[in-house]
Amino acid sequence: MAITGEIFRQNLTELLEESPSGSPELHVLAVDDSLVDRHVIERLLKVSSCKVTVVESGRRALQYLGLDGETGSLGLDSTKVNLIMTDYSMPGMTGYELLKKIKESSMFREIPVVIMSSENVLTRIDRCLEEGAEEFLLKPIKLSDVRRLKDFIMKGKVKEVEKKSLKRVRSIDCSPPLSATYSPISLPCDPSPSLLSPLSSKKARL
Repeated sequence: MAITGEIFRQNLTELLEESPSGSPELHVLAVDDSLVDRHVIERLLKVSSCKVTVVESGRRALQYLGLDGETGSLGLDSTKVNLIMTDYSMPGMTGYELLKKIKESSMFREIPVVIMSSENVLTRIDRCLEEGAEEFLLKPIKLSDVRRLKDFIMKGKVKEVEKKSLKRVRSIDCSPPLSATYSPISLPCDPSPSLLSPLSSKKARL
């Protein structure tokens, strides 16, 4: 247990050191074709102490993640994206189509994807959730929405640290070497008088 606690503290320290402020920093990829909406979501995320990368289309998001099949990927830290927030209605590639591409990727399928839309269409919402969207938010996005998402992601990151700690503990072989094994000592069923304690010997003489 002591080893487990120490490894967990080491992993959690590494997680906390990702942000200069001492709190874990989340990297969010925000996708929206509206310049105004991009500015709004970027500001809300930064106020919530998140690192933000904004792009204007689904194609650009795929380029950033390196999923477009081209060598000239935009993203340098794309593998460290913790959350993707995308608008639903965008020209060229909708948020739903982007969601499908991400969930088809073995590298990025575990990243939570949140769909945003100004239209409350139930069939659209159901389709996105069935495809694997973490949540469907109605615009305008509020600060409370962003903070709730951040808390959700942070719980997942702490659980991930716990899993890594357990894996590291299991990888440590604590079994003793063969030379250190002991066989039980067999005592005679009828011990000789020499093995009796002095007190027992005195009683025997009496």
